[in-house]
Amino acid sequence: MWTKALDALLTHLFRSGDLKITFPDGSTGHYGDGRGQPVAVTLHDPALPRRIVLSPDMAVGEAYMDGRLTIEEDDLYGFLGLAIRNIAANGQPWFRKPLVLGRHLLRSIDQFNPLTRARENVAHHYDLSGELYDLFLDADRQYSCAYFARPDMTLDEAQEAKKHHIAGKLLIEPGMRVLDIGCGWGGMGLTLARDYGAEVLGVTLSREQHAMAQARAEAAGLADKAKFELMDYRNVEGQFDRIVSVGMFEHVGVPHYDEYFRTVMQRLTPEGIALIHTIGRAEPPGTTSPWIAKYIFPGGYVPAMSEAVKSIEKQHLFTTDIEVWRLHYAETLRHWHDRFMANIDKARALYDERFCRMWRYYLIACELTFRLNRQVVFQFQLSPRQDAVPLTRDYLYRDDAEGLRHAAE
Repeated sequence: MWTKALDALLTHLFRSGDLKITFPDGSTGHYGDGRGQPVAVTLHDPALPRRIVLSPDMAVGEAYMDGRLTIEEDDLYGFLGLAIRNIAANGQPWFRKPLVLGRHLLRSIDQFNPLTRARENVAHHYDLSGELYDLFLDADRQYSCAYFARPDMTLDEAQEAKKHHIAGKLLIEPGMRVLDIGCGWGGMGLTLARDYGAEVLGVTLSREQHAMAQARAEAAGLADKAKFELMDYRNVEGQFDRIVSVGMFEHVGVPHYDEYFRTVMQRLTPEGIALIHTIGRAEPPGTTSPWIAKYIFPGGYVPAMSEAVKSIEKQHLFTTDIEVWRLHYAETLRHWHDRFMANIDKARALYDERFCRMWRYYLIACELTFRLNRQVVFQFQLSPRQDAVPLTRDYLYRDDAEGLRHAAE
């Protein structure tokens, strides 16, 4: 029964490409139009057909991690590329739509992130061994989308370009007070303090990130200008000339969007500017992959622009600019994957083979979602004042006297 149901699902989904499946009972099926590089997958667990039909993302991801699903020559790029391209084009068959609807109805529960749960969710991912992140991130530990102003940029150059592009949008002047919501390991805050003369307060819920950010500030002689606190953004007091948040909004959850942007409004001075950088979906609201939610980013959600803007509009904030980055994150993730694979033996020494398969699956699935499906990056520039920023974007591309903005270009 379940093998037939899986066959119907695969027949619906895979209408292009060349996919061969060997089922647990030894039977085989061919799917797609036979064009392109063939991909061969073997299912070793008799329970997999049922599990894949009920929850494809979870079942396939877990089975790959555990070795209960294998791909000929371990061609994970080929398999996930074929799957993501076809799913984006063909959608779900009728018999899975009630399950998808059920997930959508429950998403408010999945994304409910009060302080205690938010701290646990952050610890799940960001308090992993610091050595792991050294294996694939740039020297500044920027764990968000880089900005490839030139296609031949290195990862380190593109991450520097990202920080200076954001700083340009913030129109920072020396002495301005800046709040960095979700400051990571401190790279953005240290750049704003060192290169732009800002007085920065960075907040994070990750103990590992907080400790490293503080240590980096001390080592750079910037502890008096860049301070980092282990606290929730909702507990910050006072007002700031600028607010920056890079790669944190994905962890807020739709039930908290009004609270988030209300906090941004309350913490900004009347002439202040905020820059919110987040992964986004170029389609209507949806749900988070169950596999991603369980193993990578619990409580996380990639917003549709309509969801974010709806909450922004309630707070009397002007949306002074929205920029959409399309393939920059795909390129970033490709760099991360290649670096991770170059250091795979070190990763195994830190964790184990199952973790390495999970991490590789995560990096490739995310890269191909940006390349082949409707996932992008949004940058929202916000202010209480309509005239807080120049009327055109030209100011971002003028030569800066100190050569800092777009320094990597």
